[in-house]
Amino acid sequence: MDGREVRAQPGHEVVNPVRPVPPITSGIERPRRNPVPRRGDLGRRAATTAAALAAAALVLFLLVPLGALLARSVGDRDAFTPETAATLRRALTLTLGTSAVALGAVLAFGTPLAYLLARRRFPGATLVDALIDVPMVLPPAVAGLALLMAFGRRGVVGEPLAAAGITVGFTTAAVVLAQVFVAVPFYVRAARAGFARVDRVLEEAAADLGASPSRVFRTVTVPLARPSLVAGAVLAWARAVGEFGATILFAGNYPGRTQTMPLAVYGRFEAGDLPSALLLAAVLLGASLLVLLGVRLVGERGQEGIWR
Repeated sequence: MDGREVRAQPGHEVVNPVRPVPPITSGIERPRRNPVPRRGDLGRRAATTAAALAAAALVLFLLVPLGALLARSVGDRDAFTPETAATLRRALTLTLGTSAVALGAVLAFGTPLAYLLARRRFPGATLVDALIDVPMVLPPAVAGLALLMAFGRRGVVGEPLAAAGITVGFTTAAVVLAQVFVAVPFYVRAARAGFARVDRVLEEAAADLGASPSRVFRTVTVPLARPSLVAGAVLAWARAVGEFGATILFAGNYPGRTQTMPLAVYGRFEAGDLPSALLLAAVLLGASLLVLLGVRLVGERGQEGIWR
Protein backbone atom coordinates (compact mmCIF):
# COMPACT_ATOMS: atom_id res chain seq x y z
CA MET A 1 0.00 0.00 0.00
CA ASP A 2 2.95 2.35 0.65
CA GLY A 3 4.78 1.58 -2.59
CA ARG A 4 6.71 -1.48 -1.27
CA GLU A 5 6.26 -4.89 -2.85
CA VAL A 6 4.00 -7.24 -0.93
CA ARG A 7 5.43 -10.76 -0.73
CA ALA A 8 3.39 -13.82 -0.08
CA GLN A 9 4.06 -15.67 3.15
CA PRO A 10 4.11 -19.42 3.13
CA GLY A 11 0.62 -20.77 3.39
CA HIS A 12 -0.99 -17.47 2.59
CA GLU A 13 -2.39 -16.12 -0.67
CA VAL A 14 -2.07 -12.47 -1.54
CA VAL A 15 -5.18 -10.95 -2.92
CA ASN A 16 -4.62 -7.67 -4.71
CA PRO A 17 -7.61 -5.31 -4.46
CA VAL A 18 -9.12 -4.52 -7.85
CA ARG A 19 -10.47 -1.06 -8.36
CA PRO A 20 -13.41 -0.64 -10.74
CA VAL A 21 -12.51 1.08 -13.96
CA PRO A 22 -14.77 4.07 -14.64
CA PRO A 23 -16.76 3.70 -17.86
CA ILE A 24 -15.60 5.73 -20.81
CA THR A 25 -18.48 7.96 -21.81
CA SER A 26 -16.70 10.72 -23.69
CA GLY A 27 -17.76 10.87 -27.31
CA ILE A 28 -20.62 8.41 -26.83
CA GLU A 29 -24.19 9.78 -26.98
CA ARG A 30 -26.86 7.92 -25.20
CA PRO A 31 -30.22 7.65 -26.92
CA ARG A 32 -32.65 10.25 -25.54
CA ARG A 33 -36.06 9.20 -24.51
CA ASN A 34 -39.01 11.46 -25.18
CA PRO A 35 -40.56 12.42 -21.85
CA VAL A 36 -44.04 11.07 -21.44
CA PRO A 37 -46.42 14.00 -20.78
CA ARG A 38 -48.17 13.81 -17.49
CA ARG A 39 -51.88 14.12 -17.08
CA GLY A 40 -51.46 17.38 -15.20
CA ASP A 41 -49.43 18.93 -18.03
CA LEU A 42 -52.00 17.85 -20.60
CA GLY A 43 -54.76 19.36 -18.50
CA ARG A 44 -52.93 22.68 -18.15
CA ARG A 45 -52.23 22.84 -21.87
CA ALA A 46 -55.84 22.10 -22.70
CA ALA A 47 -57.02 24.76 -20.24
CA THR A 48 -54.58 27.32 -21.69
CA THR A 49 -55.70 26.55 -25.24
CA ALA A 50 -59.36 26.82 -24.29
CA ALA A 51 -58.76 30.14 -22.52
CA ALA A 52 -56.85 31.50 -25.53
CA LEU A 53 -59.64 30.49 -27.90
CA ALA A 54 -62.29 32.05 -25.68
CA ALA A 55 -60.27 35.27 -25.38
CA ALA A 56 -59.71 35.42 -29.14
CA ALA A 57 -63.42 34.91 -29.79
CA LEU A 58 -64.34 37.73 -27.43
CA VAL A 59 -61.74 40.09 -28.92
CA LEU A 60 -63.03 39.34 -32.42
CA PHE A 61 -66.60 39.88 -31.25
CA LEU A 62 -65.63 43.35 -30.04
CA LEU A 63 -63.33 44.16 -32.95
CA VAL A 64 -65.47 43.11 -35.92
CA PRO A 65 -68.39 45.54 -35.33
CA LEU A 66 -66.04 48.45 -34.66
CA GLY A 67 -63.98 47.63 -37.73
CA ALA A 68 -67.11 47.32 -39.87
CA LEU A 69 -68.32 50.70 -38.61
CA LEU A 70 -65.03 52.39 -39.46
CA ALA A 71 -64.80 50.69 -42.84
CA ARG A 72 -68.31 51.74 -43.86
CA SER A 73 -67.86 55.30 -42.63
CA VAL A 74 -64.53 55.78 -44.41
CA GLY A 75 -65.72 54.16 -47.61
CA ASP A 76 -68.55 56.64 -48.18
CA ARG A 77 -66.93 59.93 -49.22
CA ASP A 78 -70.22 61.70 -49.89
CA ALA A 79 -71.26 61.58 -46.24
CA PHE A 80 -69.40 64.73 -45.20
CA THR A 81 -71.87 67.37 -46.32
CA PRO A 82 -72.15 70.92 -44.89
CA GLU A 83 -75.23 69.85 -42.96
CA THR A 84 -73.39 66.88 -41.48
CA ALA A 85 -70.43 69.09 -40.59
CA ALA A 86 -72.69 71.54 -38.77
CA THR A 87 -74.43 68.72 -36.89
CA LEU A 88 -71.08 67.21 -35.98
CA ARG A 89 -69.68 70.49 -34.69
CA ARG A 90 -72.71 71.29 -32.53
CA ALA A 91 -73.16 67.78 -31.14
CA LEU A 92 -69.47 67.15 -30.43
CA THR A 93 -69.04 70.51 -28.70
CA LEU A 94 -72.11 69.94 -26.57
CA THR A 95 -71.09 66.38 -25.71
CA LEU A 96 -67.57 67.30 -24.63
CA GLY A 97 -68.78 70.31 -22.66
CA THR A 98 -71.60 68.60 -20.78
CA SER A 99 -69.55 65.46 -20.09
CA ALA A 100 -66.73 67.59 -18.67
CA VAL A 101 -69.13 69.42 -16.35
CA ALA A 102 -70.76 66.12 -15.36
CA LEU A 103 -67.37 64.57 -14.62
CA GLY A 104 -66.43 67.55 -12.47
CA ALA A 105 -69.64 67.15 -10.47
CA VAL A 106 -69.05 63.42 -10.10
CA LEU A 107 -65.51 63.99 -8.80
CA ALA A 108 -66.55 66.80 -6.45
CA PHE A 109 -69.43 64.94 -4.83
CA GLY A 110 -68.43 61.33 -5.43
CA THR A 111 -64.97 61.48 -3.86
CA PRO A 112 -66.17 62.40 -0.34
CA LEU A 113 -68.93 59.79 -0.57
CA ALA A 114 -66.49 57.10 -1.66
CA TYR A 115 -64.11 58.02 1.17
CA LEU A 116 -66.87 57.85 3.76
CA LEU A 117 -68.10 54.49 2.48
CA ALA A 118 -64.56 53.09 2.58
CA ARG A 119 -63.46 54.47 5.98
CA ARG A 120 -66.51 55.27 8.10
CA ARG A 121 -69.49 53.34 9.32
CA PHE A 122 -72.53 55.55 9.77
CA PRO A 123 -76.26 54.94 10.10
CA GLY A 124 -77.74 54.01 6.75
CA ALA A 125 -74.38 53.20 5.14
CA THR A 126 -75.71 49.91 3.78
CA LEU A 127 -78.71 51.66 2.25
CA VAL A 128 -76.52 54.34 0.68
CA ASP A 129 -74.18 51.67 -0.64
CA ALA A 130 -77.06 49.88 -2.31
CA LEU A 131 -78.56 53.13 -3.60
CA ILE A 132 -75.32 53.96 -5.43
CA ASP A 133 -75.70 50.81 -7.53
CA VAL A 134 -79.28 51.50 -8.62
CA PRO A 135 -78.40 53.63 -11.69
CA MET A 136 -76.15 50.82 -12.94
CA VAL A 137 -78.99 48.30 -13.12
CA LEU A 138 -81.79 50.75 -13.89
CA PRO A 139 -82.82 50.96 -17.56
CA PRO A 140 -81.83 54.37 -18.98
CA ALA A 141 -85.39 55.11 -20.03
CA VAL A 142 -86.57 54.56 -16.45
CA ALA A 143 -83.78 56.81 -15.20
CA GLY A 144 -84.88 59.56 -17.59
CA LEU A 145 -88.49 59.24 -16.51
CA ALA A 146 -87.47 59.39 -12.85
CA LEU A 147 -85.45 62.55 -13.48
CA LEU A 148 -88.41 64.08 -15.32
CA MET A 149 -90.72 63.34 -12.38
CA ALA A 150 -88.23 64.97 -10.01
CA PHE A 151 -86.97 67.97 -11.99
CA GLY A 152 -89.65 68.49 -14.65
CA ARG A 153 -92.01 71.44 -14.58
CA ARG A 154 -94.49 69.41 -12.53
CA GLY A 155 -91.89 67.43 -10.65
CA VAL A 156 -91.21 67.28 -6.94
CA VAL A 157 -88.28 69.69 -7.21
CA GLY A 158 -88.96 71.12 -10.64
CA GLU A 159 -92.32 72.69 -9.80
CA PRO A 160 -90.97 75.00 -7.07
CA LEU A 161 -88.05 75.85 -9.36
CA ALA A 162 -90.45 76.61 -12.22
CA ALA A 163 -92.42 78.92 -9.92
CA ALA A 164 -89.16 80.75 -9.26
CA GLY A 165 -88.50 81.04 -12.99
CA ILE A 166 -85.93 78.23 -13.21
CA THR A 167 -86.51 75.52 -15.80
CA VAL A 168 -84.46 72.34 -15.72
CA GLY A 169 -86.19 69.87 -17.99
CA PHE A 170 -85.38 69.92 -21.74
CA THR A 171 -82.40 72.21 -21.24
CA THR A 172 -78.64 71.74 -21.33
CA ALA A 173 -78.70 71.46 -17.54
CA ALA A 174 -80.96 68.43 -17.93
CA VAL A 175 -78.29 66.79 -20.11
CA VAL A 176 -75.70 67.29 -17.37
CA LEU A 177 -78.03 65.94 -14.68
CA ALA A 178 -78.78 62.85 -16.74
CA GLN A 179 -75.09 62.23 -17.31
CA VAL A 180 -74.26 62.65 -13.64
CA PHE A 181 -77.09 60.30 -12.62
CA VAL A 182 -75.87 57.42 -14.77
CA ALA A 183 -72.12 58.00 -14.28
CA VAL A 184 -71.87 58.36 -10.49
CA PRO A 185 -71.83 54.62 -9.63
CA PHE A 186 -68.86 53.87 -11.87
CA TYR A 187 -66.65 56.41 -10.14
CA VAL A 188 -67.83 55.84 -6.57
CA ARG A 189 -67.29 52.08 -6.82
CA ALA A 190 -63.74 52.41 -8.14
CA ALA A 191 -62.82 55.24 -5.75
CA ARG A 192 -64.15 53.37 -2.75
CA ALA A 193 -62.04 50.33 -3.62
CA GLY A 194 -58.98 52.55 -4.03
CA PHE A 195 -59.43 54.26 -0.66
CA ALA A 196 -60.01 50.90 1.05
CA ARG A 197 -56.68 49.56 -0.23
CA VAL A 198 -54.60 52.45 1.11
CA ASP A 199 -52.41 51.35 4.02
CA ARG A 200 -53.48 53.33 7.07
CA VAL A 201 -50.06 52.90 8.63
CA LEU A 202 -48.67 55.36 6.09
CA GLU A 203 -51.41 57.85 6.90
CA GLU A 204 -50.75 57.50 10.62
CA ALA A 205 -47.03 58.00 10.04
CA ALA A 206 -47.69 61.22 8.14
CA ALA A 207 -50.01 62.40 10.90
CA ASP A 208 -47.35 61.62 13.54
CA LEU A 209 -44.92 63.79 11.59
CA GLY A 210 -47.27 66.75 12.02
CA ALA A 211 -49.34 66.66 8.82
CA SER A 212 -52.91 67.86 9.13
CA PRO A 213 -55.78 65.54 8.09
CA SER A 214 -56.35 67.50 4.89
CA ARG A 215 -52.65 67.35 4.02
CA VAL A 216 -52.55 63.61 4.73
CA PHE A 217 -55.49 63.17 2.40
CA ARG A 218 -53.89 65.26 -0.37
CA THR A 219 -50.32 63.98 -0.12
CA VAL A 220 -50.74 60.35 0.99
CA THR A 221 -54.25 59.01 0.50
CA VAL A 222 -55.05 60.45 -2.91
CA PRO A 223 -51.67 59.59 -4.53
CA LEU A 224 -51.89 56.00 -3.33
CA ALA A 225 -55.48 55.66 -4.53
CA ARG A 226 -54.81 57.51 -7.80
CA PRO A 227 -54.94 54.47 -10.12
CA SER A 228 -58.44 53.59 -8.91
CA LEU A 229 -59.55 57.21 -9.02
CA VAL A 230 -58.33 57.60 -12.61
CA ALA A 231 -59.95 54.35 -13.68
CA GLY A 232 -63.25 55.37 -12.09
CA ALA A 233 -63.10 58.80 -13.69
CA VAL A 234 -62.51 57.26 -17.12
CA LEU A 235 -65.45 54.89 -16.71
CA ALA A 236 -67.69 57.70 -15.49
CA TRP A 237 -66.72 59.97 -18.38
CA ALA A 238 -67.27 57.20 -20.93
CA ARG A 239 -70.70 56.46 -19.48
CA ALA A 240 -71.61 60.16 -19.57
CA VAL A 241 -70.52 60.52 -23.20
CA GLY A 242 -72.52 57.48 -24.28
CA GLU A 243 -75.69 58.37 -22.37
CA PHE A 244 -78.80 58.20 -24.57
CA GLY A 245 -82.00 56.90 -22.95
CA ALA A 246 -82.19 59.19 -19.92
CA THR A 247 -81.15 62.21 -21.97
CA ILE A 248 -83.76 61.84 -24.69
CA LEU A 249 -86.58 61.49 -22.15
CA PHE A 250 -85.46 64.17 -19.70
CA ALA A 251 -83.72 66.67 -22.01
CA GLY A 252 -85.12 65.94 -25.46
CA ASN A 253 -83.30 66.01 -28.78
CA TYR A 254 -82.87 69.66 -29.70
CA PRO A 255 -79.87 70.50 -31.93
CA GLY A 256 -77.43 72.87 -30.31
CA ARG A 257 -79.13 72.64 -26.92
CA THR A 258 -79.62 69.02 -25.88
CA GLN A 259 -78.56 66.95 -28.89
CA THR A 260 -75.39 65.13 -27.86
CA MET A 261 -73.47 62.84 -30.18
CA PRO A 262 -75.49 59.68 -29.44
CA LEU A 263 -78.71 61.61 -30.06
CA ALA A 264 -77.28 63.07 -33.27
CA VAL A 265 -76.40 59.59 -34.54
CA TYR A 266 -79.91 58.40 -33.71
CA GLY A 267 -81.48 61.43 -35.37
CA ARG A 268 -79.52 61.01 -38.61
CA PHE A 269 -80.25 57.29 -38.72
CA GLU A 270 -83.97 57.76 -38.07
CA ALA A 271 -84.09 60.40 -40.81
CA GLY A 272 -82.75 57.85 -43.30
CA ASP A 273 -79.30 59.44 -43.58
CA LEU A 274 -77.17 56.37 -42.89
CA PRO A 275 -73.87 57.81 -44.25
CA SER A 276 -74.07 60.81 -41.91
CA ALA A 277 -74.99 58.56 -38.98
CA LEU A 278 -71.97 56.36 -39.71
CA LEU A 279 -69.67 59.37 -39.94
CA LEU A 280 -70.89 60.80 -36.64
CA ALA A 281 -70.53 57.40 -34.98
CA ALA A 282 -66.97 57.01 -36.30
CA VAL A 283 -65.97 60.45 -35.01
CA LEU A 284 -67.43 59.68 -31.59
CA LEU A 285 -65.63 56.34 -31.53
CA GLY A 286 -62.31 57.91 -32.48
CA ALA A 287 -62.61 60.74 -29.95
CA SER A 288 -63.53 58.30 -27.19
CA LEU A 289 -60.59 56.02 -27.97
CA LEU A 290 -58.13 58.92 -28.01
CA VAL A 291 -59.33 60.27 -24.67
CA LEU A 292 -59.35 56.82 -23.06
CA LEU A 293 -55.83 56.04 -24.25
CA GLY A 294 -54.57 59.43 -23.11
CA VAL A 295 -56.08 59.08 -19.64
CA ARG A 296 -54.73 55.54 -19.33
CA LEU A 297 -51.21 56.68 -20.17
CA VAL A 298 -51.42 59.53 -17.67
CA GLY A 299 -52.71 57.13 -15.01
CA GLU A 300 -49.91 54.63 -15.64
CA ARG A 301 -47.23 57.34 -15.43
CA GLY A 302 -48.77 58.63 -12.21
CA GLN A 303 -48.79 55.13 -10.75
CA GLU A 304 -45.12 54.63 -11.64
CA GLY A 305 -44.24 57.98 -10.05
CA ILE A 306 -45.75 56.95 -6.73
CA TRP A 307 -43.28 54.10 -6.25
CA ARG A 308 -40.14 55.93 -7.41
